[in-house]
Amino acid sequence: MSKQKSDLPYGALDLFILRTLDTMGPLHGYNIARRIEQAAGGTMRLSQGAIYPALIRLEQQGWVRAAWGVSETNRKVKIYELTRAGARQLRVEIANWEQSTALVARFLGARS
Repeated sequence: MSKQKSDLPYGALDLFILRTLDTMGPLHGYNIARRIEQAAGGTMRLSQGAIYPALIRLEQQGWVRAAWGVSETNRKVKIYELTRAGARQLRVEIANWEQSTALVARFLGARS
């Protein structure tokens, strides 16, 4: 089976959500998904079935908080915001990804 272009390495979506909220400020789920897609340059598409379970998980971990608000189209939506714990976790996640990608780069650059 081949991977589709929307497949992400484990943990990547959490990192993308935390980074998006850190950069853009509070957003509702739909806007978070669209911003991630935009930043990915059209190489991925996020469904509601991917983004909302991730947001719920991040909220349960205390890394984001949600409050009801009104969207640009005047609809009642949950607005997600990065917490202090989430900002700390974002720094940890970035460090972990940098370490992992450096390891992969070393491995791929190795000659036998």
